[in-house]
Amino acid sequence: MSVEESSGGERGPAALVQSVDRALSILEILAVRGDAGVTEIAAELGVHKSTAFRLVAVLEGRGFVEQLADRGKYRLGFGIVRLAGATAAQLDLTQEGRRICEVLADDVGETVNLAILDSTRAVNISQVRGRATISTHNWVGRGTPLHATSSGKVLLAHAPEAVRKAVLSGVLERYTDATITDADVLQGQLEEVAARGWGVTVEELEVGLNAVAAPVRDADGQVTAAVSVSGPSFRMTPASLGDLVAPLVVEAADALSRRLGFFS
Repeated sequence: MSVEESSGGERGPAALVQSVDRALSILEILAVRGDAGVTEIAAELGVHKSTAFRLVAVLEGRGFVEQLADRGKYRLGFGIVRLAGATAAQLDLTQEGRRICEVLADDVGETVNLAILDSTRAVNISQVRGRATISTHNWVGRGTPLHATSSGKVLLAHAPEAVRKAVLSGVLERYTDATITDADVLQGQLEEVAARGWGVTVEELEVGLNAVAAPVRDADGQVTAAVSVSGPSFRMTPASLGDLVAPLVVEAADALSRRLGFFS
């Protein structure tokens, strides 16, 4: 008997327990099958299709299941991760971020990179080229300076104090005439990055190359990576970085954060 079929239409304790049991069973079914339709779920549970649909709808509303693109099947959603922060830390960041980076690259037409902090440098662990990209340069595995890249600035802005002190007290190497080599100026930019939620570089690593990056957070809210978009300065002009590109980068970084279990 479903919740709606309980005495007088009220949600009695027995009906509520039964609904909870069935909802958990749905999660177990999807965990085993990978995906399933409402008809299949109803058959597994031994309930009417409408009952299964209502349970699935509640789980979908809470993010515990999600509908596939063909809209006929359901699979486990990343709301599950919210309840398992420890598991989220073990998720393959590259794998989780790949699809999101592909969508972002398609939206902006430029190169998208996913980078992590490695000591006092940023290391790109994934790259997707957009349709407008001409260069074949592969940044994956390459360490880049924290003070001269958008991802680096984002990671440095949220890095442990010891890392920030090490970078700010060291020599800030100049790569172009636009590279920030003054520690006080860099510190000011890092504060702005942390407050605003994204960072930029304008021809600071390479002449003619601009970039925007935003932070990716894990289940504990710690910045664990940065998503960036980079492209030629004649397409990604300084004026467009903040107005057009940054919102898309922030949206992608937030989506990946949710995949890792972070819900603000």
